[in-house]
Amino acid sequence: MTTVGEFMTTRLVTMDGNDTLTAAAQEMRDSAIGDVVVTDGDRVIGIVTDRDIAVRGVAENMDPNSTPLNRITSKDVITVSQYDDAVAAADLMRTYAVRRLPVIDDGRLIGLVSMGDLAVEREPQSVLADISADEPNN
Repeated sequence: MTTVGEFMTTRLVTMDGNDTLTAAAQEMRDSAIGDVVVTDGDRVIGIVTDRDIAVRGVAENMDPNSTPLNRITSKDVITVSQYDDAVAAADLMRTYAVRRLPVIDDGRLIGLVSMGDLAVEREPQSVLADISADEPNN
């Protein structure tokens, strides 16, 4: 059995729910990532993706310089443990139609597993794995 902890991403970016959409977009750009985990102290309260900023924020005429992440955060976060089976994590993604799962240990965020991570691990010859394993080109 391959566990989530064997291939999860530990290079995480977290932001407070009161941070602005602009701050999150700049952090994503600077870190070459597509999402930030939104926290309240040590507690995970949601995830915001670059697509969320565009579709839930900007397209809805929210001012990105003043709108807090809490306004667009996906809040029903499904989490996994580093000891969970990778196949079970993939099943959760499929069931809940999500692309990322925060990895929690004793209530503390320790990683993130994405659909791309699973593809690289489970189907290394797939197109998604090939794209996910490649260095960013932007």
